[in-house]
Amino acid sequence: MNDYNAEEWEPKTNLGRMVKEGQITSIDEIFDRGLPIMELEIVDSLLPDLEEEVMDVNLVQRMHKSGRKVNFRVIVAVGNKNGYVGLGQGKAKEVGPAIRKAVDNAKYNVIKVRRGCGDWGCVCGREHTVPFKVEGKKGSVRVTLIPAPGGVGLAIGNVGKTILGLAGIDDVWSQTMGQTQTTINFAGAVFDALKKLSMVKAPTKDLKKLGVCVE
Repeated sequence: MNDYNAEEWEPKTNLGRMVKEGQITSIDEIFDRGLPIMELEIVDSLLPDLEEEVMDVNLVQRMHKSGRKVNFRVIVAVGNKNGYVGLGQGKAKEVGPAIRKAVDNAKYNVIKVRRGCGDWGCVCGREHTVPFKVEGKKGSVRVTLIPAPGGVGLAIGNVGKTILGLAGIDDVWSQTMGQTQTTINFAGAVFDALKKLSMVKAPTKDLKKLGVCVE
């Protein structure tokens, strides 16, 4: 579904021009500087290996003064299975356009996921799990991600497995509360937990002990 073409791309923002001209070569630099991404081509250029997973397609109806309107709501996750993941949704009268909108939205929402080896019984030092316990919330759903030793796999529901897998997390324990069968809230809670991993401040030496890559 990625129709990005570097030669045809004509950047409309200063950031886009800097990316195309090679002045910025890493999306981490954009995140570190807190620069807003206004063009999808920026993400496509810096993260060309993003994969897409449609997680839910739902028919949504609402009453309007002109009658009942029916749309498809689609939830999509994108990720490169190596520390970057995004979650988005899109609505349209047809499934195809709704998926495209959701993919674009997910790319705009891409984050860098802090990974490590935070389980006390695992000393491999690889970035295979979450570095510490973290909780995410969305609606009525609460999801807690807990570091797990290598080989455990993703002990979480299918929605969580998809998002964590795309983020490059191989092992995790989890605890969930609320209406987890509601895909949009379950996915949002898992994504919220992943975002919070980067918000925790810790000394560099402690992060290194948890297997977190510190540049």
